[in-house]
Amino acid sequence: MINFKNLTEKEIALDPLIRIGNHISENENIGEKAEISVVFVGTGRMRKLNKKYGHKNRVTDVLSFSPEAIFAKNNVLGEIVICLREVQKNAKRRDSPFEKELGFCLIHGILHLLGYEHTKNIKDAKIMKAKENQYLEFFKTIS
Repeated sequence: MINFKNLTEKEIALDPLIRIGNHISENENIGEKAEISVVFVGTGRMRKLNKKYGHKNRVTDVLSFSPEAIFAKNNVLGEIVICLREVQKNAKRRDSPFEKELGFCLIHGILHLLGYEHTKNIKDAKIMKAKENQYLEFFKTIS
């Protein structure tokens, strides 16, 4: 189950995000009891989080936090924080719809919570990219 919390003024269409989250859950055998929290934030909050936990004093589009990082209970897969303004910038820079960029951030965040990595070696990066592309293709059909 995915729980959303919007700490910004921007309206978000949650239905496609819920559907892609459920699709990933089914395909990755996450289980019905696993919970993911998704929080939409502004640039100031994202910069603070990235500085504190990522040790980078800049805004990023998405951060994923494992249960250990958020001191969560056993059924919590983790928390994903998405900066909507950064998603909007990326969409404009890539000449891509905002919804597609937002879907990508959610997919990327969930895959990180599942243990997929793209920073440690090329082989892992290719595996994660293939998964992202697979789920983005599905996301295109529902958004």
